[in-house]
Amino acid sequence: MRWGQVVVGLAVLVATAWGCLALWFQLPRQFAVLGLIVLGAWGLLGVVSAFTLLWRYQTRYRRSLLGAYMLSAALLLVWWYNISPSHNRDWADDVAYLLQAEIQGDQVTLHNVRNFDWRSETDYTSRWETRHYNLNHLVSADLILSYWMGPHIAHTLVSFGFDDGQQLAFSMEIRKERHESFSAIGGFFRQFEQVIIAADERDIIRTRSNARHEDVYLYRLTMNPEQLRTLFLGYLEAAETLRAKPDFYNSLTSNCTTIVFDLARQIAPEIPLDYRLILSGHFAEYAYDLGALVPEYSYTQLQQLGYINTRAQSSDTNDKHDFSRLIRLGVPGASVKNTP
Repeated sequence: MRWGQVVVGLAVLVATAWGCLALWFQLPRQFAVLGLIVLGAWGLLGVVSAFTLLWRYQTRYRRSLLGAYMLSAALLLVWWYNISPSHNRDWADDVAYLLQAEIQGDQVTLHNVRNFDWRSETDYTSRWETRHYNLNHLVSADLILSYWMGPHIAHTLVSFGFDDGQQLAFSMEIRKERHESFSAIGGFFRQFEQVIIAADERDIIRTRSNARHEDVYLYRLTMNPEQLRTLFLGYLEAAETLRAKPDFYNSLTSNCTTIVFDLARQIAPEIPLDYRLILSGHFAEYAYDLGALVPEYSYTQLQQLGYINTRAQSSDTNDKHDFSRLIRLGVPGASVKNTP
């Protein structure tokens, strides 16, 4: 058997597996039976075609099988590249609206800022608000990691502080339809659009620490006023781009961590790619190595002092409106006034 034949056979198997997953995540639920028939036919054709290449199994139908497989693969790719993202779906409540910004000099008005009151993951009061900010009063930014799948994978947020005590957190998230639930694998197969959420910390952080019971860590970023403004406006620009043209979420290349990296490169274009952009649970350590976190502490110290869950959960029995101040108690470099 020639090695070239083996390579082609393995490539057929890989392509077949990819196609099966693409069909599984994309075929409409209302055509489930037809979808399973199409998926099964594609998988069977791929496996049989690969078998004729990988084993010493000669058949006069080999060329016909491979020809049929190549035609089917071409049709599959045409279908795949014609799948388009959309803003017009039956969205889940927490991603129902798109952030919209009006910027006039230093004054920023944000429409559709989320401020839900979460009692559990499924029990909540919906609130979407219009808020006003002055960029001259922007004083801080915090990196927040929320661990939802072991020590190596975390959701990444950035929260901005103003000198009057206001905090506003930004997060790139999947835009789930009402019937959907998150799938990391589905995120590779255009299952979800992406959305940038701007939210009150009592919403977007508290739901992770208190309702979902994820482990949440907060780190103060060392940024000057110009860098803070660039990062803040970068999120607004990215949100406006998505509002004008929807795009798919991708678990590898376009997610909650890569957007922070992409926006940071607008400030420091020389920062390097790193494996910790994929293993997002280590993203704070990457920021530490770049000198972006508070100095004079080891990373281990910053991590220990930045764990907010106990303080976040205490806000439910004290004053939930003091949430932003409470979660920063003892965090190096981080403090916030009582929220007005």
